[in-house]
Amino acid sequence: MNAIEGKVVMITGASSGIGEACARRLAAKGATLVLAARRTDRLAKLAAGLGNNTLWAAADVTRLQDLEALACLARERFGRIDVLINNAGIMPISLLAQGCVDDWSRMIDVNIKGVLHGIHAVLNAMLAYGSGHIINISSVAGLSVGPGSAVYSGTKFAVRAISEGLRQECVGKIRVTTVCPGLTTSELTESITVAAFRERAEKLYEGAISADAIADAVLYAIGQPEQVAVNEIVVRPLFQSF
Repeated sequence: MNAIEGKVVMITGASSGIGEACARRLAAKGATLVLAARRTDRLAKLAAGLGNNTLWAAADVTRLQDLEALACLARERFGRIDVLINNAGIMPISLLAQGCVDDWSRMIDVNIKGVLHGIHAVLNAMLAYGSGHIINISSVAGLSVGPGSAVYSGTKFAVRAISEGLRQECVGKIRVTTVCPGLTTSELTESITVAAFRERAEKLYEGAISADAIADAVLYAIGQPEQVAVNEIVVRPLFQSF
């Protein structure tokens, strides 16, 4: 039995990209999966190919009640949640002067509040179990800022800050990992509403690494002995300088 087999893992944003790759990799290792996303057609198709130990439900991470309901359902069916992967995120980058206020609000709601909602849905139960693992997907944009990424980077810096605060509050009880992907194959560019930035991003993403590379990093963190906490992982394409 490997260190992942039998673990109950809840994943947000599981219908595509990194979330989907994590689900497939974890299923292959014998994990029990709890999948959340808004697109139920894709989620149902994914879950159907992953075996009987997969629970899925429509969930919008901006709605706390959605994640609370899914976590409750997971505990009723499987008895516990061992790992949460807070993966859902959007990236509608733009210059501050362009005033894309609605995009800013959506990023704050999904990228920050969504992470907090996921943590809230599982944390007290994990503390009661005396163990657990929370993995938050940040970004290399959470390590540095460039023109157009001020708000997006702000949300991803926030994810790292939340993770570190959580780690300190739960030291000795719950493992906390932040994963910072570089350019990775996903649907992030589809959320960009400013045409010039979308075109530029799509060009950059032509050299993106597979989402499987990030999933492998996540599996590495989960698969460590219980007394080992991998707190931060950065994974970039070899060519990426930022």
